[in-house]
Amino acid sequence: MVVLGVDPGTLITGYGVIEIKNGKAHVLTCGAIKNKSSIAMPNRLRQIYETLSEVITRFHPDEFAIETAFYGKNAQSALKLGHARGVSMLAAVSQNLPTHEYSPREVKKAIVGKGTASKEQVQYMVKSLLRLKAIPKEYDVTDALAVAICHTHRRTSIRGSHSFKSWKAYTAAHPEKLTSSRRMSAI
Repeated sequence: MVVLGVDPGTLITGYGVIEIKNGKAHVLTCGAIKNKSSIAMPNRLRQIYETLSEVITRFHPDEFAIETAFYGKNAQSALKLGHARGVSMLAAVSQNLPTHEYSPREVKKAIVGKGTASKEQVQYMVKSLLRLKAIPKEYDVTDALAVAICHTHRRTSIRGSHSFKSWKAYTAAHPEKLTSSRRMSAI
């Protein structure tokens, strides 16, 4: 299974394509679509749409996963995020990809085990789960990979074909994925 994960934003949209093959996950590509704030919103949205469409055409993902909007106090920011989410999902559905949405809390819980995990904890676990040599520079890229991993956890185990209903069930089946609490608290 190949999954495209997206962390949308009008200035930076992170994306990551992971493949589950022989029970293991690995990254096919990942990156950030960067827009300058001086660029008009319609052109930023076009850049997001075109880049994600190219990624889909090149890597042929089976499914698309995106982070849902975080509802903060700023309505203008939420509206802009909604635009980025919309064109991202349009890129997927225009190429007939099944589309799935996950809240930031859901993603953090699937990756770290708690919905209030820090960006650094998510980065560490993404690096560990995907056996990356280096952590991507932008949190948006790590978050996009985390969304893709979250989706694969919902669909199948990274190490097998079991479907897990909870983080507890996954960790019980995969104790080798756990790190000591001392190590996690240092992150």
